[in-house]
This record gives sequence, structure tokens and C-alpha cells, in this order.
Amino acid sequence: MTVTPIKQKYDIKDISLASVGQQRIDWAAREMPVLRQITERFAQEKPFAGLRLVACCHVTTETANLAIALKAGGADAVLIASNPLSTQDDVAACLVANYGIPVFAIKGEDNDTYHRHVQTALDHKPHIIIDDGCDVVATLVKERKHQLSDIIGTTEETTTGIVRLQAMLKDGVLSFPAINVNDAETKHFFDNRYGTGQSTLDGIIRATNVLLAGKTVVVAGYGWCGKGVAMRSRGLGSNVIVTEINPVRAIEAAMDGFRVMPMSEAASQGDVFVTVTGSMHVIRAEHFEMMKDGAMVCNSGHFDIEIDLKSLGAKATEVKDVRNFTQQYKLKNGKSVVVLGEGRLVNLAAAEGHPSAVMDMSFANQALGCEYLVKNKGQLAPGIYSIPEELDQDIAALKLKAMGISIDSLTDEQINYINSWTTGT
Repeated sequence: MTVTPIKQKYDIKDISLASVGQQRIDWAAREMPVLRQITERFAQEKPFAGLRLVACCHVTTETANLAIALKAGGADAVLIASNPLSTQDDVAACLVANYGIPVFAIKGEDNDTYHRHVQTALDHKPHIIIDDGCDVVATLVKERKHQLSDIIGTTEETTTGIVRLQAMLKDGVLSFPAINVNDAETKHFFDNRYGTGQSTLDGIIRATNVLLAGKTVVVAGYGWCGKGVAMRSRGLGSNVIVTEINPVRAIEAAMDGFRVMPMSEAASQGDVFVTVTGSMHVIRAEHFEMMKDGAMVCNSGHFDIEIDLKSLGAKATEVKDVRNFTQQYKLKNGKSVVVLGEGRLVNLAAAEGHPSAVMDMSFANQALGCEYLVKNKGQLAPGIYSIPEELDQDIAALKLKAMGISIDSLTDEQINYINSWTTGT
């Protein structure tokens, strides 16, 4: 590949890592045939020509392929990290060195650096924002009101981000359309369930080398991410407890064969705790007191607030690193609690995030969501919009084709039947 001269500023760990990053990006692309087809079309049609785009995402090999697709479509794109521990430094280096995409992301960056990168992204004066957690959009609305008129729209990847957008809409401060990528069927049915399920356990195992068979795993939250973590934990031989606040989801967990109870009861029984709620302080001071000696806690929700680490620190007489991304808190009661990935997304802090095959569909939704915003510029009122069903179905059809799977189609007789009200018993 011909190296593109770097004209843009960037903030990454080490640009000499680019060659390793290229190998890993290419490997991921093998498992992303849907996004590859979209990239090829974008390269011909240039739907983002003349538009500035900011993407706040986990800087992984999969995200790299999305960024490449957007640039192929003509976007003047900037990429920043959506989490301080989720950046793959070799990937960031490759995007800068080999594709000329400005990246502002360093694995382990502190909060000040993270927020500076958000400001840098907004300095790009974007027309479109791809967000993962709504940090860029929220900062724009709070601090950059003079830029709001430039915005065509945003796409949001996460449940956490959608909750924030809904709150903004309720407060009357969301002045542009937002595409809810998270709720696309080809996203949350697969990314949240199979992606989070596998990658979360991958992070736990890489960080600890723990044998999950025979362990009691407590999963806090039984949304699609929680379902995936619970299912995969059981598949590895764990005894799974689910905690929930939603009665319907609690019933579902029980009927799926899991024990369901409040965290106050689960705290004393669990060996490994995983939070996937999108809320805050799901595991609190009173829970730490009840835990077994050596209990492990981690989070796969977007923000590092699901585990109350401040209260845990207040109870600790000693905090020390015992392995990479693994800290042991020695408590005043003599027991210890082990925290993985600093309470941040364990699947990205201690592992590589979701497998490429599942992110293929998620990022296809992101790419097509951006294109939808551009095609409908000025026609969408401020609000939150679902990915159009036809785009969702098209992505699924492309994925099936890439997997070599064929399905049935309705006959004319069946079409007439389902559209008629006169045919009965």
C-alpha cells in the first residue's frame, strides 16, 4: 500500500505501529463482507463528498473498517476514542499513516485527554456525528450551541447513548435528527447478545485466566447484553444468577433457566460479577461487604459508573495491581475484591471487543444510517429515528448471502393470503 502523506494533526501513541495495525485491520475485514460491499458502493457514489464527519467510537480493527468506508464515501472524517481503555494503538497508527485519517486516541488516556479529544473533534465542525455513548453530542449541545446549525444529524450506537438522547429530546435541547442504530434488529439481536456475550467472557478470561466452569457468575441486567453474557457463561459451565429491576425481563431470565434474585442476595453467592445495565452504582458499598474473599467484579456497560469504585476504595486498606487490568482491593474486614479493567468495558479494556463478524452488521447500520441522514437532509424533524426496516432487512440479506445461506420467499398465494381479511377458518 502507498503511504499517504500526513497533513492532519493527530494524537496517538506511536505511528511506527502502523504495519502491525494494517495486518490486524485486514484480518478483521475478512469477516466483514457486508461493510466491504458498502465500502465499494460508497467509493463509486461518494455520498459524503464535501461533508465533515466525526466518529467517537472504540478504536478497534472493526471501527477502522468503518472509518475506511466513510472516507471512501468522500467524508472528511476524524476519529476519537469513546472510552479511555478501548483504543488499539496499532490500529490508530495505521489509520493515520496508511489512510490519512486523523485519529485522537491513546489506550489508557486520562480523563483530561479524553475530554480534550472530544473538543478536538468538535473543532472539526462536523456535519455528521457518529457517537458511542453520546459524549460528543452532549458536549456540542452544552458548550457549542453556535455549531448546532451545521449538524445534519447523528447516529448513536449504544443503549446508554439513546437514553441520553431521549432525555435531551424531553428537555427540548435536541435540535437535529438522531438515528437509533442500537435498536436496529441487525444490531442489538447480534452485537449486544452474541458480541457482548463472547467478548465479555474473553476479557474476563484474558485478565484473570480464571476457570468459569463451576463458578457462580452474577449478571446484573437482562437486556440483550445481559442475555448474551448469561448464555455464554452457562455454556462454559457457570452457575448463573441474574439480577434485574424490570419484572418482565426477570420472568424471562427465570424461564430461560437462570436464578433471579436481588443483588443484596446475590452478593454473597457470586464468584464473578458482570454489570450490563447502563445505570450507575449497581454494585455498591453494602454489596462489597457481603462478597466472598477474592470475588471478581467487572463491567460491560458503557460507562465506568456501574460499579461504585469510590465506595470500594474507601473500604480498602490496600489497592494493588495483581495482573494486567486486574486490581485487588484489600478490605478492612480482611477480605479482598478484585476489579477488572478499572470498572470500564472489560471486553475492550482487557480484550479486543466484539468479533468482526458481528460488528460487520453493526457498522453497516452506522454507515447506512449516515447515508440516510444525508439523503434526507432538511426533511427530518428533530427527534430520534429508527433505522428504516428496509435497510435492516437489506443488511440481513447481505449477511446471509455472505454466509452462504439461502432462505425461502413468499409465494404469490401466500402474499395474497397475508394481505386478505376475507380468508378464515
